[in-house]
Amino acid sequence: MPHLTALLSTLLSAAALTLPAPHAHPMGDRITGRAFATRSEVHARNGMAATSQPLATQVALDTLKRGGSAVDAAIAANALLGLVEPTGCGIGGDLFAIVWDPKAKDVVGYNGSGRSPMSLTPERLEEALGGASKKIPAYGPLPVSVPGAVDGWCALHERFGKLPLSEVLAPAIGYAKEGAPITELIAYYWGLSVRTRGRFPGFLETFTIDGKAPRAGEVFANPGLASTYARIAAEGRAGFYDGEVAETIGSYMAEAGGFLTADDLRAHRGEWVEPVSVNYRGHDVWELPPNGQGIAALQMLQILEEYDLASMGFGSERYLHLFTEAKKLAFADRARFYADPAFAPAPVEQLISSEYAARRRGQITERAARSVDPGNPALEEGDTIYLCTADSDGMMVSLIQSNYRGMGSGMTPPGLGFCLQDRGELFDMREGRPNSYAPGKRPFHTIIPAFITKDGAPLMAFGVMGGATQPQGHVQIVVNMIDFGMNTQEAGDAPRIVHTGSSQPTGEVMEKGGFLHLESGIGEEVRRGLARRGHVLQQKVGVYGGYQAIRLDPVTGVYAGASESRKDGQASGY
Repeated sequence: MPHLTALLSTLLSAAALTLPAPHAHPMGDRITGRAFATRSEVHARNGMAATSQPLATQVALDTLKRGGSAVDAAIAANALLGLVEPTGCGIGGDLFAIVWDPKAKDVVGYNGSGRSPMSLTPERLEEALGGASKKIPAYGPLPVSVPGAVDGWCALHERFGKLPLSEVLAPAIGYAKEGAPITELIAYYWGLSVRTRGRFPGFLETFTIDGKAPRAGEVFANPGLASTYARIAAEGRAGFYDGEVAETIGSYMAEAGGFLTADDLRAHRGEWVEPVSVNYRGHDVWELPPNGQGIAALQMLQILEEYDLASMGFGSERYLHLFTEAKKLAFADRARFYADPAFAPAPVEQLISSEYAARRRGQITERAARSVDPGNPALEEGDTIYLCTADSDGMMVSLIQSNYRGMGSGMTPPGLGFCLQDRGELFDMREGRPNSYAPGKRPFHTIIPAFITKDGAPLMAFGVMGGATQPQGHVQIVVNMIDFGMNTQEAGDAPRIVHTGSSQPTGEVMEKGGFLHLESGIGEEVRRGLARRGHVLQQKVGVYGGYQAIRLDPVTGVYAGASESRKDGQASGY
């Protein structure tokens, strides 16, 4: 059938003319030439959601279709994720968000992180640790801080919501009562959490089926969570921070030898904060200021901007070396300065300035640095959820929420359906440091949402989950798109690199250069070259984070969504 072959060849040639020009990847078998994309971007005009679990994406879209705002959709999705992905989030944890407000034509930020218990003085903490340990443990009552997520929902909803909170939470309440099937990767992490937290009171009763973690495809219900959600739906933030829920948490913690009280919950308030930005090759990249680690991404971008990364090429030895060294410098500052600004304000403006970046850039050589002066929490088995939403009015939401280490501390108050976070583990036990432990203080935080604008207009809401991977992932997404010409989906699917072992806000100091982890797809020749430069390469699986993004085409007004191929997620629109 030679005529059919000729016709197909003609059609393919014509199609290639209308698609973005392929960039110089060594190999790839997608017809678009986008070698790293696992699938195409999702396009839609009226609304978009990208989350780490398909049911949550669908709940967000349903909320948009009922007339809800992007904030309503984000809350609805986050609530459902608390049921189907408690390995990464839940109302026992904290929340951060960046919102593009189409009325104000500006980005606004919310810091929904909770504080340490007021009754847990440094002396009582030392006594509880037995005087021997200089680190707060990952599990149990000691790392528990006030959960800030529900306060964040209510603050965001009050300012930007359209639907009643009861309607926003209704889908999650229904699923929690009736049950929802658990997806593959989440089931894997769930099993890990049961093994590490099953000894704590209430955990197995809440999060297992006949004493075992739900398997992939198995239906899991959580009536206690349904009841707590219903109380929040009816009473707002008071349904969580006052009354029965707060008293139950306080009584449970006291019985378990903990220090978080109902008074701590009643006193909690998150805060609206001004996002900060740097301009990277004509694009304004936005992050939230400390106590989070977002400005580490901005510091890295400032250092890298003076290099011609595009000519080096994606995955090249020199690019990966420069990226890693910039990360070490930014993380040295992260260890020294990032903390609760109410206790120790960081010099944010100076840290993200081009002048400071030039001085730090001068410290980079052709060899891997083994130590740097002021500057990652250890790789954790846990997780975070990141999601983004966009609506027909142009509002875009970049939201991240977490218990810190996966399912958190293991402390699970009876009948409430959620586990309390272990974010307090990230305090520094040394005295006189910005991130030193103190009562009523917010610990250093790893979860960070991100946003990009161009010429004062919204361009993209995005984020990368995964502890200390997050600022590194943010930088790689920006560089992949701006320097290497990738689209929204490919920028997340491309092989990532993660450096670990930098100096920590918890007190550890890098002395031997740390470890460089390269995802499959980085060539052996590049690996050998990096080793010759002095980088210590180490194989790791599952440390490369998880990504979602929504980009707005400024010409057509069409949204493009992308979902992380390393997670169970989905981007979808209508």
